[in-house]
Amino acid sequence: MIYWEIFLAFFIPGIVGYGGGPASIPLVEKEVVDRFEWMSVQDFSEMLAMANALPGPIATKMAGYIGYEQGGVLGSFIGVFAIVAPSLILMIVLLSILLKFKDSPRVKNMTMMIRPTIAVLLGVMAFSFFKTSYLSSGVWQMLLIAVISFILMERLKVHPAFIILAALGYGAFFLG
Repeated sequence: MIYWEIFLAFFIPGIVGYGGGPASIPLVEKEVVDRFEWMSVQDFSEMLAMANALPGPIATKMAGYIGYEQGGVLGSFIGVFAIVAPSLILMIVLLSILLKFKDSPRVKNMTMMIRPTIAVLLGVMAFSFFKTSYLSSGVWQMLLIAVISFILMERLKVHPAFIILAALGYGAFFLG
């Protein structure tokens, strides 16, 4: 029975928590503190503070922690699954609809209109990264890393993950 309760405690906020983790925090609190009485308000606020300090989506961290506290490893798995299941189901349904109409001129036009938007967003993000890099490490360090990364990826076909790790190592040893 506890696993069903864990599922409900996180599936319902997953459905109605439009806006991601921050929007689902009060909904999870209502389920966990008021409905099932697994935690006090004080315990919930401490767990929320800890979850905010860790990297990753807040809703899945809350679901994993509370699920583990109530039902062990299986409870943690059920909690995380329940919080992401509504989005997962919706993505599968929408993707099946998109695949069904992939040859439709409207769908093709829609995807053609989205591409420039994505390109602009990626360009803005890259500019922001370069600006931050320039301000924190200087122009010569930034150019050195950028040129070497470009050569490694484009000429030598080194996987980007290895380049990221090398850049992190370089930054840790020489810029830290």
